[in-house]
Amino acid sequence: MPFFDMPIDELKAFRPVIDEPSDFDRFWTDTLREADEQAHDVSFTRVAPGLETIEAFDVSFVGFGGQRINGWMLIPGPFCEPRPCVVQYLGYSGGRGSVFDWLLWPSLGYACLVMDTRGQGWSHHHPGATVDSFVTDGMPSVPGCMTRGILDPESYFYRRVFVDAVRAVQVARAHPSVDAELIAVHGASQGGGIALAVAGLDPSVHLLLADVPFLCHFRRAIDVVDTLPYGEITQFLAANRTSADAVFRTLSYFDGVSFAARANARASFSVALADNVCPPSTVFAAYNHYAGPKEITVYPYNNHEGGGLAHRELQVEFLRCEWPVGT
Repeated sequence: MPFFDMPIDELKAFRPVIDEPSDFDRFWTDTLREADEQAHDVSFTRVAPGLETIEAFDVSFVGFGGQRINGWMLIPGPFCEPRPCVVQYLGYSGGRGSVFDWLLWPSLGYACLVMDTRGQGWSHHHPGATVDSFVTDGMPSVPGCMTRGILDPESYFYRRVFVDAVRAVQVARAHPSVDAELIAVHGASQGGGIALAVAGLDPSVHLLLADVPFLCHFRRAIDVVDTLPYGEITQFLAANRTSADAVFRTLSYFDGVSFAARANARASFSVALADNVCPPSTVFAAYNHYAGPKEITVYPYNNHEGGGLAHRELQVEFLRCEWPVGT
C-alpha cells in the first residue's frame, strides 16, 4: 500500500478543530449516571482448570440497558496479592474467542479482563458470546455495526459499547485480586478506539495502550478512505442522501478526538503510515489532542497490522516500566 495521507511532518502537527456538540459532557454524564443506577451483578465461573499458574474465569456482568456482557477474567498467582489489571477491548468483528487467546498479560503477572463486544464476534477466529438486543426502532442501517442507530446519539451502537466498556473497568477494579488504583485499558483498531473513549470517560484509568485506533476523526476518515468499516458509513450516506447532518451530529458524540482531549492516563499510541483502514491522520488527530502524558510509535511501511508482535514487545516494556510486576 503506497502512502496516501499526509507527510509525517504534517501529521505530527495535525491538530484539527473537531465539530464537538456543546452538550458532549452532559450527554456522557447523563448516560453514565443512568447506567450506574443498575447493579453490575457480576458472575464468575471457573474455566480451564489445567492452567497451573493462572486462574481463568468466564465472567459476565450487566452492561448498558441491563443486558449481560460476557468476557474472560484471568488472574495470575500468587492469588493472595492484588495486582495491576489490563482491561482488554476487541477489534471490529472479533469476539472474546477462547480463554487461551489471552494468556500474555497474566503470564507477565498482570490480571486481565477481556470484554466481549456486544453484537460482534462473526470473525471465525474469535467468536463472540454477547448479543446486542437493543432495538433501534426500525431505523435503516447497512450490514455491520457502524450505522446501527446512527440517526440518533441516544440509540447509536457505540453508546452501548462505551458504557459496557466503562462498566468492565468497574468490574475489574472491584475484583479482590486487582489493585484498584492500577488499571490499564488496551486495544487495537476498534479496541483502541474503545480504550481511548474509556480513558476520556473514566479519569481513574492509569494507563492507555491504543494501537492504530479506530473511531477517531470520523469526517476525515470518511473523506480519505472507502475501506470497511468506515465504508459502512459511506454506503449509508450514499443510500440516505438527506441524512448527512443527522449522521455527523451523532458521530460527534463518539469521536475519539474529543475523548482524547479529556483523558489524563499515561498513554502509548501506535500508528501505521500505510494504514488504509484507520488513516494515520485520524490517529494523529487524536494523539495530538491527547491531554495526558503520551508517546507514539510510528510504523512507516505498515498497513493496519501496525507493529504486530514487535509492538507488543514494546508494550510489555511500557507496562514493566510503569508496573514492575514479576521482575
